Amino acid sequence: QVHLMESGGGLVQTGGSLRLSCAASGNIFSIKSMGWYRQAPGKQRELVANMITGSSTDYAASVKGRFTVSRDDAKNAVYLQMDGLKPEDTAVYYCNGRIRAWYVDEDDYWGQGTQVTVSS
Repeated sequence: QVHLMESGGGLVQTGGSLRLSCAASGNIFSIKSMGWYRQAPGKQRELVANMITGSSTDYAASVKGRFTVSRDDAKNAVYLQMDGLKPEDTAVYYCNGRIRAWYVDEDDYWGQGTQVTVSS
């Protein structure tokens, strides 16, 4: 019913910046929240940032002040501006959406991920 697609990952040096994009498509009725998670090799997936529709944005403590989430509801898109990148930010970043599709209850949808690598 719903598909998410991420883009914008790549290789960057310490202190550099990247902007990730995620667009949702399909039979979208409403979006409760959209955000970003990441998973480094050998580690569990963790929350990066999540923007609740009509409410606030939650950020992981490790990225506060460096990462910024924005949304374009007209495009059903969410963005992650990453500044001051550190090697520990290296991970696969996944877009997440808690979305209600037409004639279906709310559910979580995930993109396939985009690799972010920060060199020291």
